[in-house]
Amino acid sequence: MIAIADYGIGNLGSVTKGFRHAGAEVRLTGDPEELRRADALVLPGDGAFAATMDEVERRGLVPVLREAVEKGKPLLGICIGMQLLFEESEEHGVHRGLGFLPGRVRRFDGELPVPHMGWNALVPHRAHPILDGIAEGAYVYFVHSYYCDAPADVVVASSDYGREFPAIVGRGSVLGVQFHPEKSQDVGLQMVASFVRMVEGRS
Repeated sequence: MIAIADYGIGNLGSVTKGFRHAGAEVRLTGDPEELRRADALVLPGDGAFAATMDEVERRGLVPVLREAVEKGKPLLGICIGMQLLFEESEEHGVHRGLGFLPGRVRRFDGELPVPHMGWNALVPHRAHPILDGIAEGAYVYFVHSYYCDAPADVVVASSDYGREFPAIVGRGSVLGVQFHPEKSQDVGLQMVASFVRMVEGRS
């Protein structure tokens, strides 16, 4: 069973629907014990980093997420959920993240409008099961004002918005996507299906 963490923030309905479309047994829950019983966890979200992290902490989900990572359970962060995987964010001051991946979340600078909203191409950096069947240059849908400044060894694929930025990151069982797969049509649903297969293969 794949559990989608419900902490009151995020595009929970469409994320849940995307996983069900991929044939997954999926449960939307904020119950820490139910999350512990899952084979994999999904951390969705949109909004501000600090408010999202506060909710994750307030609902007692940080120990659950740490246990999952320690046990090697697949953990997928989506959009702000990906940003939470990093050490800290500069959004409205410096705020601590979960620290599962090295790096800092920074605001886009330059002349392009912020937030970055729209379709951008993926540039793979290395092979990963999440990219199975995805053509180089495939387009996915982004909505974000901040990007993850991460070392090269955690970047699975990048995109470009006035600067190159990580679009998919991963290390061990921890995986994150800056875009919204549930809004990225066939390409996004294919990635969701690939994540489901990764979980099934581990199980």
